[in-house]
Amino acid sequence: MKLSFHGAAKNVTGSCHLLEAGGLRILIDCGMFQGARHADEENAGDFGFKASEIDYLLLTHAHLDHCGRIPLLVKRGFTGEIITTAATRDLAKLIMMDSAHIQEEDAARASRRRRRGGHGDIQSLYNQINVLAALDYFGRNARYDEDIALNDAVTVRFINAGHILGSASVVVEAVEKGTTRRIVFSGDLGSPGHAILSNATPPPECDYLVMETTYGDRMHKDLDASVIEFVEAISKTISRGGNVVIPTFAMERTQEILFHLNKAIESSELSRSLAIFLDSPMAVSATEIFRRHADGFSDEVRDEMLAGKAPFNPQGLRFTRQTADSMAINRIKGGAVIMAGSGMCTGGRVRHHLKHNIWRPDCSVVFVGFAAQGTLARKIVDGAKHIRISGEDIQVKADIYTINGFSAHADQRELLYWASKAGKPKTIFLVHGDYDKGMSCMQNELEKKGLTVQCPTLHSAVDLK
Repeated sequence: MKLSFHGAAKNVTGSCHLLEAGGLRILIDCGMFQGARHADEENAGDFGFKASEIDYLLLTHAHLDHCGRIPLLVKRGFTGEIITTAATRDLAKLIMMDSAHIQEEDAARASRRRRRGGHGDIQSLYNQINVLAALDYFGRNARYDEDIALNDAVTVRFINAGHILGSASVVVEAVEKGTTRRIVFSGDLGSPGHAILSNATPPPECDYLVMETTYGDRMHKDLDASVIEFVEAISKTISRGGNVVIPTFAMERTQEILFHLNKAIESSELSRSLAIFLDSPMAVSATEIFRRHADGFSDEVRDEMLAGKAPFNPQGLRFTRQTADSMAINRIKGGAVIMAGSGMCTGGRVRHHLKHNIWRPDCSVVFVGFAAQGTLARKIVDGAKHIRISGEDIQVKADIYTINGFSAHADQRELLYWASKAGKPKTIFLVHGDYDKGMSCMQNELEKKGLTVQCPTLHSAVDLK
C-alpha cells in the first residue's frame, strides 16, 4: 500500500494525491496550481504518474485547485471512473468550462503577440472540447455516508466536509494480505456554524489521515461579528458616496454574501434601494446550480428554498453576464456593491472593477476569502500602496477590509477538533497550506499531542506499512 503526493505539498494549491491499494491506483483530486510565479509550468508539467494507469479519481469538491487539471488528465490518457457528489459534478463542469474558456482566450491573445514577432502560436493547456471529453468519465454519484465498492478489496465513503456545496472528505478502506487499513482524506474542511451549509461530519478513527492546513495558524473572527463588520463597511462606504468592490469566489462565498445582504436589507440595516451587482457569469450560473440542490444546505436555508423563497436573491440584485453590461457598471460612481470574480484577483472581471475604484478614497474593497501567496489579492491584503493591472500602475487609496469570518476553511481550533475525532493515526500527512504558516503551526500543535506528523514534498511517496 503506497501513498504519494502530487500537489498541495508544502503548498496551498494543486491538490492531487495517489493511493495504491487493493490492486487499484486511486487518485484523490486533480487540481490546478494557482498564484505562484511558475504555476503555468507546474500545470503543464508531468503529473508524477501515468494518467493511463489511474483506475479511479475521487473528487472532493469543485474548486479549481482540486478539479482544474481533470481535462488534462483525460487528455493524457485517463480512462477510469470519476466519482463525486451530484452537486460537485454540476459545479465542476461549470468551473472546468470556465477555466478552458479563459485559457483559450489567454492563448489566443499571446499567439497574436507572438505572430507579430514571427513566432508560432501558443496552445492552451486544454480547451472546452477536452472538458466535454472529461465529463464522459464522471460515473456514479456519491451520497454522503454511503459505501461504494471499487472492487472486492477497496470501499470508499464520502462524508460531508462543510466547505462548499457538495464538498466531501473521503474515507478509503482497503484490504491487503488480510489486513484492513483506513485512510481519510479531509479535502477542504469548512468552518462550522455558517449560515448556508450544514457542518462537516467528523472523520472516523483511521490508520492514516491526510489533512488540509489552509488556516492552521490562526483563528477566525466570530461569524456574527464578521457580519456586523461587513454590513458596517458597506453602510459607511455608501454613505460617503463610494462603491464597494467584493472579490468573490463563484461558489459558496458568493451565495453566503448574497444571503447576508438579503438579511441585512430585510432588517433595514441596509437600504432597499442598494444596487447590488453580481458581475460574474460563473457565479450567476453557480447560484442557479445551488437552487437545484436544496438538500445540501443548512436547515434554515433548505426550508426557505423548499418554501419557494429566494435566500440568495436580495432586493436590488442585478446579474450581469455580458461584457458590455460589466463595463457599464464602472459608470456608476457611488452607491453600488460590486461582486465579481476571481476571489484572489488573479483574473476575471474584478480586476476591471479594482482598476476603476481602488484609487478612490471614498470606495472600499472587501475581501471575504483566502488569498494565496503571489496573487494580487494577497498583495492588496498585505498593504500594497501600488498595484499593476493591465500594465498600469494604480495607487491603492480605497479602504481595504479583510473579513475572514466568512472563510469556507476551518481555522486552527476547528482543524484540531476535526483531527481529534480520527483517533491516533499512525501518521497524519499535512497538505494544502503555506508551509511557513498554517502547515508548520498545525504540525507543532499535533506533535504536542504526541501524534506522528509529516509534511510531504511534491512527488514524494510513503509505504503505508
